[in-house]
Amino acid sequence: MDTRGAAIVTGGSRGIGAAIAKLLGANGYSVAFNYASDEAAARGVLDHLTRAGIRTVAIQADVSREADILRLFEIAQRELGPLRALVNNAAITGGKARVDEIDGAKVTEMLAVNVTGTMLCGREAVRRMSTRRGGSGGAIVNISSLAARTGSADEWVHYAASKGAVNTFTIGLAREVANEGIRVNAVAPGLVDTRLHAANGEPGRLVRLGPTIPMKRAGTADEIAQGVLWLLSDAASYVTGTILEIGGGR
Repeated sequence: MDTRGAAIVTGGSRGIGAAIAKLLGANGYSVAFNYASDEAAARGVLDHLTRAGIRTVAIQADVSREADILRLFEIAQRELGPLRALVNNAAITGGKARVDEIDGAKVTEMLAVNVTGTMLCGREAVRRMSTRRGGSGGAIVNISSLAARTGSADEWVHYAASKGAVNTFTIGLAREVANEGIRVNAVAPGLVDTRLHAANGEPGRLVRLGPTIPMKRAGTADEIAQGVLWLLSDAASYVTGTILEIGGGR
């Protein structure tokens, strides 16, 4: 049963996003999530939530496009009611490459998804949640990365830089709307066991990097989702502008 109101999870069809959508649904939220192109994966998450009796809607939308973002928020509000939570999870890496090998078009696309998309989704959430605009408050969690701190040399410095921008946006927006009933935080995952590594051409990355983590393993999408749930919850009512690192001590 919907007891906490509506949540939007971007990039919610697989990996960390899917784990977040399922956990929020299990904890009283109705859940809207978008997917870029993997309709089958989105259907799997939608079916999981529906079978559990959770009000949900899956929306095909590309967060690098402002018109798609507007449509995502409009449909979510129409179908599920007032927005109470936003999780900005959608992101792409731009491909594994040294800086002297990066492709300009891929970097532009990556920044449009990871940075501009996060900012515009944040804008739409504030327009709906802010008490200054007649809303009743809410919470935003942006999914960053430990890469913003480590720099990810020899892998994806460009991606790490985009997540550094997400961290800065999180802190600035948090301070901007702190007196308007909105808390804004970020979760920065470390090495996590998802399909991202294989999709970027290195299926053995978890095996290679796992032993370098102080806890000697990669994290799980469910462990990241638990951090997001806490930041959205009343248990974190005095937490805003914080970057919560979940990385096994990395």
